Amino acid sequence: MFVPEKTADGPLTPCSWRTPMVGDAAPHSLPGPEAPPALPAPLPGSLVRFCVWLITSFRSCWGRGTAHLGFPLHARGYFWLFQTRPCLGLAAGRGAGGLGWGDPRGRGGCCCQGNPVPGYWLATEVEELAPRGSCHGGRAGAGAGFEAAVQSPQIRHTSNCIKTSKYNIVTFLPVNLFEQFQEVANTYFLFLLILQLIPQISSLSWFTTIVPLVLVLTITAVKDATDDYFRHKSDNQVNNRQSQVLISGVLRQEQWMNVRVGDIIKLENNQFVAADLLLLSSSEPHGLCYIETAELDGETNMKVRQAIPVTSELGDTSKLARFDGEVICEPPNNKLDKFGGTLYWKENKYPLSNQNMLLRGCVLRNTEWCFGLVIFAGPDTKLMQNSGRTKFKRTSIDRLMNTLVLWIFGFLVCMGVILAIGNAIWEHEVGVCFQIYLPWDEGVHSAFFSGFLSFWSYIIILNTVVPISLYVSVEVIRLGHSYFINWDKKMYCAKRRTPAEARTTTLNEELGQVEYIFSDKTGTLTQNIMVFSKCSVNGHSYGDVQDVLGHKAELGERPEPVDFSFNPLADPRFQFWDPSLLEAVKLGDPHVHEFFRLLSLCHTVMSEEKSEGELYYKAQSPDEGALVTAARNFGFVFRSRTPKTITVHELGQAITYQLLAILDFNNIRKRMSVIVRSPEGKIRLYCKGADTILLERLHPINQELTNVTTDHLNEYAGEGLRTLVLAYKDLEESYYEDWSERLHRAGTAPEAREDRLARLYDEVEHNMMLLGATAIEDKLQQGVPETIAILTLANIKIWVLTGDKQETAVNIGYSCKMLTDDMTEVFVVTGHTVLEVREELRKAREKMMDASRSMGNGFSYQEKLSSSKLTSVLEAIAGEYALVINGHSLAHALEADMEVEFLETACACKAVICCRVTPLQKAQVVELVKKYKKAVTLAIGDGANDVSMIKTAHIGVGISGQEGIQAVLASDYSFSQFKFLQRLLLVHGRWSYLRMCKFLCYFFYKNFAFTMVHFWFGFFCGFSAQTVYDQYFITLYNIVYTSLPVLAMGVFDQGIYTSVLMFFIPYGVFADATRNDGAQLADYQSFAVTVATSLVIVVSVQIGLDTGFWTAINHFFIWGSLAAYFAILFAMHSDGLFQMFPNQFRFVGNAQNTLAQPAVWLTIALTTVVCIMPVVAFRFLKLDLKPELSDTVRYTQLVRKKQKTQHRCMRRVGRVGSRRSGYAFSHQEGFGELIMSGKNMRLSSLALSSFAARPSAGWIETLRKKKGSDSSTTGSPSGAADKMLKV
Repeated sequence: MFVPEKTADGPLTPCSWRTPMVGDAAPHSLPGPEAPPALPAPLPGSLVRFCVWLITSFRSCWGRGTAHLGFPLHARGYFWLFQTRPCLGLAAGRGAGGLGWGDPRGRGGCCCQGNPVPGYWLATEVEELAPRGSCHGGRAGAGAGFEAAVQSPQIRHTSNCIKTSKYNIVTFLPVNLFEQFQEVANTYFLFLLILQLIPQISSLSWFTTIVPLVLVLTITAVKDATDDYFRHKSDNQVNNRQSQVLISGVLRQEQWMNVRVGDIIKLENNQFVAADLLLLSSSEPHGLCYIETAELDGETNMKVRQAIPVTSELGDTSKLARFDGEVICEPPNNKLDKFGGTLYWKENKYPLSNQNMLLRGCVLRNTEWCFGLVIFAGPDTKLMQNSGRTKFKRTSIDRLMNTLVLWIFGFLVCMGVILAIGNAIWEHEVGVCFQIYLPWDEGVHSAFFSGFLSFWSYIIILNTVVPISLYVSVEVIRLGHSYFINWDKKMYCAKRRTPAEARTTTLNEELGQVEYIFSDKTGTLTQNIMVFSKCSVNGHSYGDVQDVLGHKAELGERPEPVDFSFNPLADPRFQFWDPSLLEAVKLGDPHVHEFFRLLSLCHTVMSEEKSEGELYYKAQSPDEGALVTAARNFGFVFRSRTPKTITVHELGQAITYQLLAILDFNNIRKRMSVIVRSPEGKIRLYCKGADTILLERLHPINQELTNVTTDHLNEYAGEGLRTLVLAYKDLEESYYEDWSERLHRAGTAPEAREDRLARLYDEVEHNMMLLGATAIEDKLQQGVPETIAILTLANIKIWVLTGDKQETAVNIGYSCKMLTDDMTEVFVVTGHTVLEVREELRKAREKMMDASRSMGNGFSYQEKLSSSKLTSVLEAIAGEYALVINGHSLAHALEADMEVEFLETACACKAVICCRVTPLQKAQVVELVKKYKKAVTLAIGDGANDVSMIKTAHIGVGISGQEGIQAVLASDYSFSQFKFLQRLLLVHGRWSYLRMCKFLCYFFYKNFAFTMVHFWFGFFCGFSAQTVYDQYFITLYNIVYTSLPVLAMGVFDQGIYTSVLMFFIPYGVFADATRNDGAQLADYQSFAVTVATSLVIVVSVQIGLDTGFWTAINHFFIWGSLAAYFAILFAMHSDGLFQMFPNQFRFVGNAQNTLAQPAVWLTIALTTVVCIMPVVAFRFLKLDLKPELSDTVRYTQLVRKKQKTQHRCMRRVGRVGSRRSGYAFSHQEGFGELIMSGKNMRLSSLALSSFAARPSAGWIETLRKKKGSDSSTTGSPSGAADKMLKV
């Protein structure tokens, strides 16, 4: 718990961290304590004097609860620690020679609850100890440091080094083995290995277990080490980035890992911010700088940050080296949009907010340089506070296999007990009679002990029910599936030359079980590229291209884009497809001119002209950039601005408007306006904003035009475009003077300033004249709507978790078809308190239940329904619903007492959109679903703000897009486009899961058929733990004879009873069968060869039946394994091996003689038919009487192949009758006031106001003459303005 600090001036914010600029003992407003006991002088080597001082100091302070401790820290330095109460103060500064910790005010302490307490001071690698109260050689020159006051005596400031890896050289082996032996199977095989080392009970060699076990552990360890190596590599790449640090008044290159709290860093344009910095100064006027926060919140639009005025003049290193301020701020936390602190400098204090901070992960844009003071470093930065831990991910198949191993082990124990009891009874009743020539082993003195040893022997023999080759085969299959993903040409992006990549091999089959997808928006669903797509001007819609028949042209049928070559200032990247709009501009349509004039004036864009004609726009939001660029290409070029003027080139002629006021945008107003005075002296207000806001502020004379424009807005919204309505209003000079005076008084009012300004804004923004509307396309990634539709059909729920605004997120929801106008209702939760959020969620649930009752579903809502029952009822309701929730509401919804209510409501909805969420909140939402739904979750994103979510989900997918590679590095799978998710889940995921399920079923089938023969044989061999098969067949059965066919099915397929028959059919035949020469056929080896051959043939035929997709590899593995079995069988019974190893291969010619008997082949054929026929009959009956959905689909595909392919032209159908607003505008409040103050203006920009434009081009006048004098001005905006009421 952090305690609020107090000063002589009153309480401060709850704080614990101090960042002082340590210099000389500067005066400070905070009161200081009495000087604590003086430290001894630097010791010349007298250890005795030092010890005496230590003991004396310790004793003198014991009664007061204060300990003064000292001990040597370094050969050339000492460490003193003074501790009083739980608080600890420290001040840090680094000089060229080392690190100094001291008090910035020369008092050796920090302020905690109004009472400064002793701190500690550290000097290392210093030739001579500096006097207490000063910092020896601070990094910034006079010194730069950091002081903290927290209720923890162990507080220490972290370095800027980050670590995302799990292991190091020392911990890898023990930690990795510990993780691997958490797998039940590995522990199980280790236990069997120990048993096999006991000769009294082992009938198999120990190497048959230890070799596969070591192989499995090694393969897994190598894979884990490889993954962690790449994490180390990524960490080293980040930690070794270079940064310019001010050390002793000189800028020096330092690695990021060496940056420390209190350092002053210089950043240059397009550089990443190394740590959380307090902005001190920049190259821009008034200490402004522009940053991009895509790594933090996914937004690529620029944001502005400003240094406090007192430090904005510290633009050179000499001034910064003398900076000795002190920062008191909040402790490290994960809140990206909040920061609280105070700077104490020159006996004054200055409040600090998030607008003064540059957070780690941001990129400096459009700013030559800036200086910042490190406040938080490394793990303490807000970026790292929001990043989740790397978690060990396991699939449901792994958990199922662990459960099966436990059950099978229990079954194994039961069989061992039965056979052990049988052995004890047999030895007691029968075996005792044969002690003369079948004596008990040494150490066995009773039938009971013989049964006990027999139990462990059977445990070893029957362990092949779950051989370790199962886990080797599983890893091989997973590896093969991973390569299939990597090799998939349909998931290769040719544009970026990026293939899909399976960065892990352990989660492939889990892809087929995903139920919830959590997706980022910007860069994942969208390209974050705004394109001016359509517009409506004076009731005429532009942007739709028609073919020769008058129909809308489809995307692939568009002609060449509009040619803007006439305009030398046009942006060559801008494209528009409707030439009629340009013709209207050229023909002088006054409404179209006024439309683009508004777009060129009503904005907060900054223009930069590095060379003649090369304009660069600094847009605070991509929406504004797209609108101003559109006006630029159509001949209304925004050229420059000053705090009081805007210069626009209108069709080649430079016109300077006087900027009288900017009525700034905010989320409540949802509009922005400018008031300008034209060169003719006319005052006009231009406004753009949401249709829901502006349409009700229009003059009644606009009713007919409003109806037409509303139809266009509905059409645009139905196509998923972001819309804005444009309007204007002429103002009388006298009215404006009066309104401006009232605006000035409201702006300087000490209280209720925002409310007064809002009332004045609302007053002037009434009775406006409608101009038209714009439609901007936030370009989706290719195939996003289709992918979402198909995933939804697969009963996969998609939640969008974004840091973007609500309007923008909802607009994209409609664009990608997550939200539709056919939905029953879209619930929007925007409560700011716990009670408000709970009430909104409750009302949403009640509406869903009421709708279900009205549709006759029979549900009755009860407030006291149990959580599980309510969830099941809600998920079964009729109708389609969606939920939209804001970040501040989500923070309350995720609290422990409300998270279940939120989850119930969200899971009952078809789509969920969470807006303005932090990276940590994304992870919390994923964790919530994992916790209560027990469903497989997948998170997909492309930025560093998605890393926490990607790590938390069962499966993490990284989009290798424009926001760096942090998401890819943290992911399990990566590709370049969202549409590939469909193939990853529905093709590779489905195949992997089906193959793995078939593999496991077949593997257990063949091993039960193989192993249970030993159980039945036990009743005929005196329960002596003798094996039916010879040791080589047992060793090679799972490795050679049956491993490759099952691997082929597991990799390439696209779609106990046996043991009883396997034993008793040959046993019954051999009881009375004879050879061709009349001799008895039954003997142990002939019986073993017959059973083994039957087993291999039966399991090979069975796997052939289970294989749904045959390849050459399947044929080779299945029939090749059969051929290998017979080749090895004849080889082991050959004369050659007997002559080389007479003690190992004693049964010469047994296989040849046995398989030469017709009775043996008839027995094998009978066994195969009896084992296989029930399976074949069951499958045919099931397919005919009760086919599954996959069977129906497969039959439909076969029928379609026989029919001719019919091509259908799919035309795009828009929503009809939609009354949804398509408004979305990613703009922030404050830019209007900033522009009017002139703080973001350079001197060069001010000089541009007098820039003389070249004469207008001749084509303009020519076209106007063509139109003639018949173009009346009665329909012009000016004429319309004359009809309106004057104010």
